[in-house]
Amino acid sequence: MTGRLAGRVALVTGAGSVGPGWGNGRASAVRFAQEGATVFAVDLNREALDETVARFDGPAGSIIPLQCDVTDTAAVETVVSTCVEQAGRIDILVNNVGGSRAGGPVEMTEEEWNKQLEFNLTTTFLTCKHVLPHMKEAGTGAIVNTASTSGIRWTGAAQAAYAASKAGVIAFTRSVAVQHAPFGIRANTVIPGQLHTPMVEVRLAGQRSGGDVDKLLEQRLSRIPVGFMGDGRDTANVALFLASDEARFITGTEIVVDGGMSARCD
Repeated sequence: MTGRLAGRVALVTGAGSVGPGWGNGRASAVRFAQEGATVFAVDLNREALDETVARFDGPAGSIIPLQCDVTDTAAVETVVSTCVEQAGRIDILVNNVGGSRAGGPVEMTEEEWNKQLEFNLTTTFLTCKHVLPHMKEAGTGAIVNTASTSGIRWTGAAQAAYAASKAGVIAFTRSVAVQHAPFGIRANTVIPGQLHTPMVEVRLAGQRSGGDVDKLLEQRLSRIPVGFMGDGRDTANVALFLASDEARFITGTEIVVDGGMSARCD
């Protein structure tokens, strides 16, 4: 198969979705496979992974589903070993696991705070922990971590733990990039804004607008200068660029995908 990632092996976490449609992970898995990569698609939900595989219309076996709880270091180690045993290496790692909980430091419990850090930040640490030794041995690799505009600005609701953990992803990625640049490994962050992904209907509407999806979409759209909301495919296209040789001189930085929202001063 030809394509920008032809012959590459990619491990994509959060590659299922909480509902029908294009989440960041699902879109990344399909987009990478379309560009010729062999994609190991990882998610906790096997049915969601099966839908991801079904959405790809290319050669069978281009997307290999692997069920895994990426908060479990032993499970992550097993998945990484499986990829290396089956494909010989891991060229690309894309981290997409994440989700928000409402509340500031007063409203949130300590348990909620700790779970948000584990879900949004520690998962990225664990995959990098187990993948980086293989990339170092190969002398090459590209890591793309997914943060959020909540990690760089206020986005309309109090979600202190989510904001802190996504800001942590950005700082973590910069550190990984500088430390591992001498080994031929690049690491960058995609920062999606208020996209219309399945997360909006399944989780966010209940947190923000009493379950009124249309009301929430209207609120989110009002913040976006270009006048429309992207979806997970917009995130995936940026991740594809950062994972490809086109970005060979790009590491330790971020690309914001938010239709101009972060450029506004209000």
